[in-house]
Amino acid sequence: MKNLFTIVCLITLAFPVFSQSNTTQKPKLVVGIVVDQMRQEYFYKYQDRFVEGGFKRLMNEGFMMKNAHYNYIPTYTGPGHASVYTGTTPATHGIIANNWYVRSLDRMIYCAEDSTVTAVGGTEKNGQISPRNMLSTTISDELRFSTNKRSKVVGIALKDRGASLPAGHLGDAYWYDSKTGEFMTSTYYHQELPEWVKKLNDKKLVEKYLSQKWETLFPIETYTQSIEDDNPFEGPFIGMETTSFPHDLPALMEYNDDFGLISTTPFGNSLTLDMAYAALEGEQLGKRGETDLLAVSFSSPDYIGHRFGPTSVEVEDNYLRLDRELEEFFNHLDKEYGKDEYLVFLTADHAVADIVDYMLSENVPAGNFNSRSVLTQMRGYCSINYGEGNWVLNFTNEQVFFNHELAKEKGIAIEKIQREVGEFILNRYEGIKEVYTAVDMRRLEYLEGRKSLLQMGYNHKASGDLLLILEPAWLSSSYKGTTHGTGYTYDTHVPIVFMGWNVPQGSSSRYVTITDIAPTLSMMLGTRLPNGASGQPILEILD
Repeated sequence: MKNLFTIVCLITLAFPVFSQSNTTQKPKLVVGIVVDQMRQEYFYKYQDRFVEGGFKRLMNEGFMMKNAHYNYIPTYTGPGHASVYTGTTPATHGIIANNWYVRSLDRMIYCAEDSTVTAVGGTEKNGQISPRNMLSTTISDELRFSTNKRSKVVGIALKDRGASLPAGHLGDAYWYDSKTGEFMTSTYYHQELPEWVKKLNDKKLVEKYLSQKWETLFPIETYTQSIEDDNPFEGPFIGMETTSFPHDLPALMEYNDDFGLISTTPFGNSLTLDMAYAALEGEQLGKRGETDLLAVSFSSPDYIGHRFGPTSVEVEDNYLRLDRELEEFFNHLDKEYGKDEYLVFLTADHAVADIVDYMLSENVPAGNFNSRSVLTQMRGYCSINYGEGNWVLNFTNEQVFFNHELAKEKGIAIEKIQREVGEFILNRYEGIKEVYTAVDMRRLEYLEGRKSLLQMGYNHKASGDLLLILEPAWLSSSYKGTTHGTGYTYDTHVPIVFMGWNVPQGSSSRYVTITDIAPTLSMMLGTRLPNGASGQPILEILD
């Protein structure tokens, strides 16, 4: 018997029995969090007043890639969400901007527009939404395919593109309708709103949130990470002469004809989380024996950041509040699923530039690029040099679209027009740093620098004839506040942090890109890579 026992022990050591907690098991739930317009530096800038269970928990218990960047231009919301979940860039997935010009239609299209579907809940105007313009699969799609669609995927955001693109082609998406103050969807997903969505809408939470003042969470004099609250750089709310706290939301509602105001307050994050909690319960996510995915995008930081800028008290207060709400959310996930039974990743769809006038006040080179003036001059140059006609069809997203039919009619090579007009505006206008032609984007392969970022955002069928890069800290905007979209680090440097199921604790300063998130998830979940994926798994998290 003793010899038999010894043999059994040796066999057991040689062939260990894997328990349910082994790495072959999948998490009950994956929660993807995209914070719209979040810089990596916010993790450190505000951490002295972060609570232990929010952003600090991600840093202390998770694995953070501290040098994560977007690897294409332009850094906008639509392309950002698509790239996070597809694991590739606009050159492949086709979402080249939030809105872009289409030659065959001779008009701008919206990244998530779909005229074949109609509204379900909400208003008709906001209901023609689907992911059909996205040309590749997402990690959320591949998760569903891996279980023969038994896994559920739900995308939630105030912005429709922040919900529909992460949910992929096979998931469900719900977004906020500012006209009604309710969450809605389209017939791409459902013919009728699920009962749990109706139940949440019936609570009229928006009216509750907008019935209060937005005051700072702490005494305003303690917001030492921000510039003076009353300053000339920020954009005031409609109905206010200054940008100073407090923001009287009931009074401001008198100047608004809908419930869109909540988007530019931290309470938009609260409303988004209300919807997330409702989805977890209503769909029984993570509790049906399959791995489910909840994609949550916090849109309000972007609205707040655009209006007030990254050095504002408003942005600081927003992150202090979001931090506390994330702590409550993570505690809820701990209770419902078990601390190590769910997987969370957090990132951003882009970062943000500083306000131009603020930078100038600090003697930092910066400027506002006058695209209207450049467009007028380009049209004049073309008419003088190539003959009368509508030569420039569109100039948006720092891309110029020439009239190819007119060039063909007059027998002028489009490459000649691209090179000559590009040289003309490069030498004539302050603020333009570089100009690249579509011909070069197609013929050459750029492996580094900003031209490589442009190429990763260049789509052969959809992009323009000239692609402009502005000088650092120059923005193509004329309003107070700020924006994003460039390939400079202030727009590209964003968080990538994983926490929870099978994630080691630690951090790395190695350069990684946003397109590495989906391949990493594929490896962890045992799914196929999204079919257009070009990123690589993050080995520090996996090995």
